[in-house]
Amino acid sequence: MVCLMPSKPTDSSQPVHLVIMGVSASGKTTLAERLAEVTGFPYAEADDFHPESNKQKMASGHPLTDEDRWPWLHSLADWMVAHAESGESSVVTCSALRHSYRDVLREADGVHDGRVLFVELDAPAPVLLERLNDRSGHFMPASLLDSQLDTLEPLTGDENGLTLDATVDPETLVAEVLAAAGLPPAVPGTGVSGDLTGGVPA
Repeated sequence: MVCLMPSKPTDSSQPVHLVIMGVSASGKTTLAERLAEVTGFPYAEADDFHPESNKQKMASGHPLTDEDRWPWLHSLADWMVAHAESGESSVVTCSALRHSYRDVLREADGVHDGRVLFVELDAPAPVLLERLNDRSGHFMPASLLDSQLDTLEPLTGDENGLTLDATVDPETLVAEVLAAAGLPPAVPGTGVSGDLTGGVPA
C-alpha cells in the first residue's frame, strides 16, 4: 500500500467520498461494492453515467476523447456533490485516469466539510489483459487497455489518496481503505463496519 497523503480524522458530520479508480479490469467494482456493503454508503458506478454514444464508441474499439469525458465526469461529480450537500458519504467507481479528471470529482471536496479520498488499484498489464479477456458483456474491449495505460497518470503527492495492489484479496483491500479513510473496521462475522451512524463514522 502506498499512502500519498494522510487522511484527516472524520467525525459524524463530515462526509467521506471513496473514489475507487484505475484502468479497466483493475477490480474497481468488486472493491467498491464490498465497501458500499460494509459502510452502507450510497454507491455509484461511473459506467452508468456514460451516454450511450460513449459506450458505443468504446465498444467499437475507439478510445474516448476529453470532449467525450468532461460531461460524463461532471455528471458523476454532481451526484457526489448532491450526496455531500445532504451530509451523506458515498462510494464511487471511476477510471479517473488523469489528474485533471480527478480535479472534476474533487468538486465534492469540502462540501459539508467532507473530503474525497482516491483509491488507485494497480496491477501488471498481463493480469489486466487476462481479466479483460475472461469477462463478457462489457462495452470496454481488451484492445483499449493500452490506450488506458498510456493515459493513466498515477496519483501524486498533492492528492488525498492511496495506491493498492489490485492482485490482493478484496477483504484485505477493504480493510486498508477503511483504515486510510479513518473509518471503523468491519466487525468480524458481520461484514459491516462498526460504529457507523447515518452512513458516516460516529
